[in-house]
Amino acid sequence: MRIGVSLPVRELADDLAGIAQFAQEAESLGFTHLRIPDQVMRPGNDHLHEPLTLLCYIAAVTETIELVPSVIVLPARQTVLVAKQAAEVDRLSGGRLRFGVGVGGNADEYAALGQDFHTRGKRCDEQIALLRCLWTEESVDFEGRWDRVAGAGINPLPVQQPIPIWIGGSGSPSAPVVKRIARLADGWFALMAPEDFRATLSQIEAEAQAAGREAAEIGSESAVAIVGSDEGTWTGTVAAWNDLGVSHLCLRTLGGSLDARGHVQALSAARKTLTNFF
Repeated sequence: MRIGVSLPVRELADDLAGIAQFAQEAESLGFTHLRIPDQVMRPGNDHLHEPLTLLCYIAAVTETIELVPSVIVLPARQTVLVAKQAAEVDRLSGGRLRFGVGVGGNADEYAALGQDFHTRGKRCDEQIALLRCLWTEESVDFEGRWDRVAGAGINPLPVQQPIPIWIGGSGSPSAPVVKRIARLADGWFALMAPEDFRATLSQIEAEAQAAGREAAEIGSESAVAIVGSDEGTWTGTVAAWNDLGVSHLCLRTLGGSLDARGHVQALSAARKTLTNFF
């Protein structure tokens, strides 16, 4: 099980030195990946950096840690542009991007970005196909319902060809999302309690078999909060996820009133506690 961490971007806000310190400390402690969320338009005054831009900054101050937006609301974005941006992050980081995507649930955000909220699932399927073409072919010919490319490409291509695509959703995924994961994804984010995992996994395995895929090829990632919970509780949850066989786990120091130093200290303490998992 590969253990990574969530970057506390909401909590650190514009403390860019703190963001860099957290990412560097996570890397030095041996955490395998760094996750950050996405939402372009937010109600109220909530603070959140654009993830692909921020990942370029983090790529410049780290060397080995995998960079994971989780998840980009893909159908709210223009496909060719997001393909170019992701390819750039992957190239600038030396091939360290794992691209998390989802369809989101904020109709106002879709409207503000000029995209159709009601066709987002089907469009996401088409976008994934086009992304993989754009990341692996110098000249692409693609005729879809929403996107058309005629003899053009996004040179330079990413280091990874293609960049791995992981799919996420909120809670237990719906039937269309299960099918999308099983047929199209390199992995999925299991945003649920451990006791709900096997039922969803069984659905994904059945759909993967129907699509002619090996379910073992599809990775899975869960998450555990390590702040706001006693050590015995969260370490038990880590062990439960490990027993369930997820390929990746994300630790979260999110919430509360920690400053940059507090987040780093929580991360360091968790690493010591979980020595046997590294």
